[in-house]
Amino acid sequence: MPQVFKIGSYIVFFWIGEGEPLEPVHVHISEKKPTENATKIWITKSGKALLVNNNSRIPESMLRKMLRMIEANTDKICDKWLEYFDEISYYC
Repeated sequence: MPQVFKIGSYIVFFWIGEGEPLEPVHVHISEKKPTENATKIWITKSGKALLVNNNSRIPESMLRKMLRMIEANTDKICDKWLEYFDEISYYC
């Protein structure tokens, strides 16, 4: 899975099997290694991070920190998404 960046022991990544049509830009977060049912975060057109689910059961304080880090890096995330998937759309 393409890794976007790491925050401590957590990996922020794209899941390869996003299906057709391609879902809007988002990242997954899991601890130590990518998993299919990881926590999912949508990236909005305005650069906000919206929690879809916390399947990785990341503690609330760490999750808030990660959401801020994702929002601070939305340009980088979107650039990597476009580079990897060759198209981009937004949840909202």
